Amino acid sequence: MFDLPALLTWDVCYTGTVPCDSFTVTCLYTAEMEPVLRQAAGFTLMDGEAVLLRGIVDEYEIRQTEEGLSALVAGRGYAARLLDNEARAAAYQGATLEEIVRNHVTPYGIPCDKTASLSSGGEMYTVAAGSSQWKALEDFCRTYGNFTPSFDRFGRLWADKEKTGKTFEITDLTDVLSLVKREDHYGVLSEILVIDKTRNQTYSVRNEEWIARGGQCRRVLYTPGQSTWAKMRYTGEYQIAKSKEDEISVEVTLAGGFLAFPGDLAVLKLARMGLTGTYRVVEARTRADGGGESVTLTLREK
Repeated sequence: MFDLPALLTWDVCYTGTVPCDSFTVTCLYTAEMEPVLRQAAGFTLMDGEAVLLRGIVDEYEIRQTEEGLSALVAGRGYAARLLDNEARAAAYQGATLEEIVRNHVTPYGIPCDKTASLSSGGEMYTVAAGSSQWKALEDFCRTYGNFTPSFDRFGRLWADKEKTGKTFEITDLTDVLSLVKREDHYGVLSEILVIDKTRNQTYSVRNEEWIARGGQCRRVLYTPGQSTWAKMRYTGEYQIAKSKEDEISVEVTLAGGFLAFPGDLAVLKLARMGLTGTYRVVEARTRADGGGESVTLTLREK
């Protein structure tokens, strides 16, 4: 364990999923740090006794400028351990999520804080050659549980439905540095046509709300053979739901650092903008330099 000198700047981005959490920090540098940085593999950002982020080190730089010597350290959260490791091709008959976690997560030193009671039932679940360990886990959770697993800032996996954190308010009295609400219809699907090529069966899932508003954007998706009707329906519903996730977003920058994390709920009460409602934090990015700290939150409708 090696303690870096006091940080000069930091840029820490929390997503809780993929793309994974990331960090870049700088500090004053002395020659004694060079062998330490060369061997560095893990990184923990602390605020007193509180852990702000656990991750892996991807790179470091040593700099000499007119301002003196400094070091930069950058890396990602623990989701990177699963993204960076390729899984062997496998076929599971009646697999459980506990089994998937045991085979594709635990070997990489990642603790699992919560595992849903989930099974593929009588279906065969396959992990294709070339898939990452993350894909092996995520595809299982999406297919049989309709959720995406996530990580907390301590590096623990949450393999269950969305985890909700604290709830906080953003009002006209809050120290808001900037705020942008965006509604983007590009990519919102009106229909998914799911086709089982082996049995030549099709299943159509329609986004009736978007169709009623005049939206037209169809996709054709081919699934592995012997897909059940339930699985074909879920595949279409998931793709449509996924396409709508980014339709409405709010990006707000507040004075201060580490004020919220993915999974927290923000209640907006902004009368001047006519913006109200409950939103979930999907990304939180804290930056700091000589001018102080700020946090930029990306919010989606709950």
